Amino acid sequence: MKTLIEYLLQFGNLNPQQIDLIAKKATELNLQKDEYFSEAGKISRQVGFVIDGITRVCYYNNKGEEVTKYFIEENNLVVDFESFDNEICSSAYVQAVTDCRLLVFSKTDWQELLDTIVGWDTIVHKIISKALMQKVARRSPLVTEDATERYLKFLEIYPNVVNRVPLSYVSSYLGITQSSLSRIRKNIR
Repeated sequence: MKTLIEYLLQFGNLNPQQIDLIAKKATELNLQKDEYFSEAGKISRQVGFVIDGITRVCYYNNKGEEVTKYFIEENNLVVDFESFDNEICSSAYVQAVTDCRLLVFSKTDWQELLDTIVGWDTIVHKIISKALMQKVARRSPLVTEDATERYLKFLEIYPNVVNRVPLSYVSSYLGITQSSLSRIRKNIR
């Protein structure tokens, strides 16, 4: 809980009563490796905070190939906000890449925090804005750089991920084959 509160305090102020309410609304959820936090075709019903582990957001393209959009590691919120906020079916999966421990808020509890804590919506907005900027910054090099540069950028962006996730997910994220990724890794050692 301490890490969640420290995370939230980066985006705004909370008094002890507000912190206590947040703590009361959070429940712990353990996901086993490969389990889904949310699924495409279903409405996202919870917001999570990753305490331990790595999740990924992925989808299937029109060829039926699985594509990893990005990874979410410790000390970050995990939610499909578009699906969660608008009560629409998600177009992506959020999957545990490792065994994960999360603090989770149901839709009802999240709404209660919005209704009760003055400034909660501002904190949430700042978190979403930061996440969107990170997403753009992480995806931009994938369009303009060659495979080796993309991999080196991946190592910079996700220094704690590469040795904890299957290389098939990394190659999918980079938009290259696993054999290409293996060659790149061999050449930069």
